[in-house]
Amino acid sequence: LNNQPRPPPLQLEPTTFSSRNLAMQAEKKILSHMASKSVANVFLDDTSSEILDELYRVSKLHTQNRSEAQKVIKNLIKVAVKVSVLYRNNRFSASELGLAEEFKRKLHQGAMTAVSFYEVEFTFEPGVLSQLLQDCRDMLLQLVEKHLTAKSHGRIRHVFDHFANDDLLSQLYSSGEPYRPHLQKICQGLNKLIEEGKL
Repeated sequence: LNNQPRPPPLQLEPTTFSSRNLAMQAEKKILSHMASKSVANVFLDDTSSEILDELYRVSKLHTQNRSEAQKVIKNLIKVAVKVSVLYRNNRFSASELGLAEEFKRKLHQGAMTAVSFYEVEFTFEPGVLSQLLQDCRDMLLQLVEKHLTAKSHGRIRHVFDHFANDDLLSQLYSSGEPYRPHLQKICQGLNKLIEEGKL
């Protein structure tokens, strides 16, 4: 008698069914499977896409590894899309929205600093840019803590830690080939986004 399989426990339906939550989960799921540069063009404007392409080239130069460079940009796109889905669906609390504004200010400061280091010779300090990127990483992790999975948190760390690397930044800001043309295009793009109030 004891060997007979027990009937499965009755699954009670959750009392708070929300089609909106389901739709958002589906959207996040679909988007996470679609993160490629061609799909990114749907979500990102031309200038942002050009910056991403240049970051990919810089990453490939630095790592000498095409798949690693692709992975870091895919992770960046996935994170950006997921955060924008949460934002669009009003998922952030008042305090989280405050943190989101703080994150945007820090990102703006980082972009201004990156451009300034490029435009004014001999001012570059890798530690300054690296610290700004790490601050952005920590704020973003705090913002999405209750909303995204550990896997997404890992993607955020991967992206910011990759570009906050002192060695990569020093190479990027070195004069001449092969990095200088990429840095020029990145800074032109950042300048355009800042002027348009998008960054």
